[in-house]
Amino acid sequence: MSIHDPLLAFRREFPIVETCTYLVSHSLGAMPRRTADNLRAYADTWASRGVRAWHEGWWEIGRVTGDLLAPILDVATGTISMHQNVTVAQGIIASCHRYDGPRRRIVMTDLEFPSNHYLFEGFRRYGAEIVYVESTDPIRIDLERLIDAIDDRTVLVPLSLVLFKSSYITDAKTVIEKAHRVGARVILDVYQAAGAVPMDLRGWETDFAVGGSVKWLCGGPGAGYLYVRPDLARELEPALAGWAAHDEPFAFATGRIKYAGAPERFQSGTPNVPALYAARAGYEIVAEIGVDRIREKSLRLTRRLIDAALAAGYRVNTPRLDAERGGTVTIDVPDGARVTDELIRRDVIVDYRPGAGIRMAPHFYNTEEEIDRAIGTLKEIVGESVGRSSA
Repeated sequence: MSIHDPLLAFRREFPIVETCTYLVSHSLGAMPRRTADNLRAYADTWASRGVRAWHEGWWEIGRVTGDLLAPILDVATGTISMHQNVTVAQGIIASCHRYDGPRRRIVMTDLEFPSNHYLFEGFRRYGAEIVYVESTDPIRIDLERLIDAIDDRTVLVPLSLVLFKSSYITDAKTVIEKAHRVGARVILDVYQAAGAVPMDLRGWETDFAVGGSVKWLCGGPGAGYLYVRPDLARELEPALAGWAAHDEPFAFATGRIKYAGAPERFQSGTPNVPALYAARAGYEIVAEIGVDRIREKSLRLTRRLIDAALAAGYRVNTPRLDAERGGTVTIDVPDGARVTDELIRRDVIVDYRPGAGIRMAPHFYNTEEEIDRAIGTLKEIVGESVGRSSA
């Protein structure tokens, strides 16, 4: 096991790493042991307190959980609302804006996660014009072309801070600055960054940030989040709103909503209570370690992966420069989907994305030996494939 690595003290918190080489935290982070305790606490509360639980903590659980996440995102408490997933969060943002005037463009790159495209395409029916900025490089966005596409006709710019296929870190600050100069707003998708890459949402004057807990936060599914810049949060009125967004939800008033203050005004319906119980342990551990320390180790392990992959003659579809690289390394080998299946069969847990390659993502609980085992196993499988094809 790696020596002189204080972060490995947290390894015992994650049972799955004792059973396999787990390098898929960009997709589903390992579950902390204490998550099971939290879910038991949820079940016990439901069993023993029943409907009383709503007034004994459940109704406020979205705000409480968002406040646990706030220091990881480096934003103020009371600025994060919790949702089922990023699509819901972005739908709420989109519903705060109009698309029937001259400012109706939604500008995004072709390298966004597909769900981001699908959601905003749906707003064409309300008058939105969707503008895709194509990238000639599958690893990086074309920053100049994106900047040029943002003009006074633009209302929203959905942008991933870290691209899901290549792990390229986009220049969010520059995009936000251009958007603000022309009166547009940026929705920053930090899903592939939160918990692994430090960010400066306040310093960048980020309008909105969205993400989920499934990946580097080790919080599991069903706990998406939405950050809204405080000055915007006071003025925006989402059309996609439910009773949890009402100033007096238990008055059960009908008709037009009377919005609550932030962050509740961006809620929809009844909170996803079990998922928010589950998310807490990962948040607590990541906050205890600190994203800066996680990032330092991530760069060291991803560099080890890149060097080994290049030495083996494989194509790496991830930036080499530390400043441009998130927490994932994408390795392109022939017949990558089949090779991925074989890696998983041999207990090296990774995933594959078409047009990119095999994604490997070490986190703070991984060791250098696991990196070496993953690359060694990959070389064995690829070598066996070459042997069969030449036989």
